[in-house]
Amino acid sequence: MKTTTLERIPQPTPVTPGMTKAMVREHAYQMYRDRLPDTPLTIEDWVLAEKDLVARMQDEQPPTD
Repeated sequence: MKTTTLERIPQPTPVTPGMTKAMVREHAYQMYRDRLPDTPLTIEDWVLAEKDLVARMQDEQPPTD
């Protein structure tokens, strides 16, 4: 039986202006609390966490009129 091991990858740099690695990391750890620390996060997990954080921040901003 072939087994694969998931390697821990470094956190990518956020592509959204104003986002820091620490902000995305904190949000990702909240999102994937059930998976961590047993399973490392993938690139897709980091990107999804960043997108979700940006969407939440935009939803929280009051409309400007």
